Amino acid sequence: MKKITVIPGDGIGKEVMEAAISVLNSLELNLEYKIAEAGNECFQKNGTIIPDETIKIAKKTDATLFGAVTTVPGQKSAIITLRKNLDLFANLRPIKSLPGIKSLYPNLDFVIIRENTEGLYSGLEEYTPDGANATRLITKNASIRICKFAFEYAKTNNRNKVTAVHKANVLKKTDGLFKEVFYNTAKNYQDIESNDYYVDATAMYFVTKPHIFDVVVTTNLFGDILSDEGAGLVGGLGMTPSANIGEDNGLFEPVHGSAPDIAGKGIANPSAMILSTVMMLKHLGELESANLVENSLLKVLKEGKFLTPDLGGKTKTMEVTREVIKNIKIYF
Repeated sequence: MKKITVIPGDGIGKEVMEAAISVLNSLELNLEYKIAEAGNECFQKNGTIIPDETIKIAKKTDATLFGAVTTVPGQKSAIITLRKNLDLFANLRPIKSLPGIKSLYPNLDFVIIRENTEGLYSGLEEYTPDGANATRLITKNASIRICKFAFEYAKTNNRNKVTAVHKANVLKKTDGLFKEVFYNTAKNYQDIESNDYYVDATAMYFVTKPHIFDVVVTTNLFGDILSDEGAGLVGGLGMTPSANIGEDNGLFEPVHGSAPDIAGKGIANPSAMILSTVMMLKHLGELESANLVENSLLKVLKEGKFLTPDLGGKTKTMEVTREVIKNIKIYF
């Protein structure tokens, strides 16, 4: 039996999580859910945006499904706290054109792999008499780990090229180290092409010639920004799943946020959450079920009869979900 931590969060997080669990239940897999709290509602109730109990539960399960949470000003980030405590050092964001979904380019299919534990998101900030300072932490060990992960991902998933993204012409020591580690790692993967671009050039290439990318590996802040740009190429954040992977655990979440403006209306697009669930199933080794769910969702999108308002339709969240489940039952 696989144990899954389920953190619905708040806003539309609860709504898309209901969709994901409904889809999982339709597969008749041997899963046990552990419900845990995080987010704004949790803060109002418990005085903390993420209780220690939530972290303890997540550490004892095989994977975590995370809906979405509303940011609380002045409080730590729930998702960053989970990433650090579970040592989820690799963030995966697939950038893939989907049938029936308007994309800026057809047939896009590349992956952004982002170092998830350090960089400018290390939390090393302080006020000074003149303003404030933030320390950009880039370590050799973290760079080795993420670069090796990127090449292993390429090897396992039959991808042919890994591109490092950095700004070593200006950040000569931090990104200089990252670039050096990347090419030292590439020596162990002679059958995989390796190259690198500056982050500003990469941002332009995403818009002008994104098909040149296959696997992109980069540091924390650069990866965060480029991932959202990539999502814009293929239909937006409502269509984009993500995975956070460590040695012993994984966390899977859509990246669209809690969207309080539409929360409670039942119109949230469940696609990113369902696709994040597909990534979780693959991580757990349930490849047949993962492909079944993905193909069932793609069929709904391609037919275009049951789409949420953000995609130009009028269908409710759970109505879309029921259509996905209907397809699963046909294939099952």
